[in-house]
Amino acid sequence: MRPRWLCQVCAGPWPCQPARLLLLMDYRRDRVALSIYMAACLFDATADLMKQNPDPRELFDRFVGWTARPFPLR
Repeated sequence: MRPRWLCQVCAGPWPCQPARLLLLMDYRRDRVALSIYMAACLFDATADLMKQNPDPRELFDRFVGWTARPFPLR
């Protein structure tokens, strides 16, 4: 995953959609803990990914922003 923060399964930007679903299932009883975990990932990823000049807002949405949105589990 590090330093490029890509999924080891699909090679998409982590957390990809399948990873998000797994994270939501793992943290289904504690969305706040999920947000805290993803904020820690954002902190770690920022050092690696800012070298590639991504938009900080994009990094926030990628790692933390999605955790607060309603997400249907099917």
